[in-house]
Amino acid sequence: MMKYKGYSAAVSFDYEAGVFQGEVVDTRDVIVFEGDSVAQLEREFQFSIDDYLAACAERGRTPDRPFSGRIPLRLAPEIHRAATTAARAEGKSLNAWLAETIERAASG
Repeated sequence: MMKYKGYSAAVSFDYEAGVFQGEVVDTRDVIVFEGDSVAQLEREFQFSIDDYLAACAERGRTPDRPFSGRIPLRLAPEIHRAATTAARAEGKSLNAWLAETIERAASG
């Protein structure tokens, strides 16, 4: 995962085109870039973020920032109860249990 000014990008390699492709993953706005080498990919990522921030400033628009880590979540009462029970059974707060459960699901 590449990081610059608080933004993160995922990278893949297009074998047919012979280029690395990157996409900023922690905003709602679409920011993509590519490069023939790792060094060029890093430069293009930084340029893309700087260009995005400059374009937002020029338009008087607040740039989309990376996620805050806060998730408003609504559950059916029975799911809420079951999750709380599972968290308590593991000696964890509901928040810690949910965070670990989501992390496992997202990385698997």
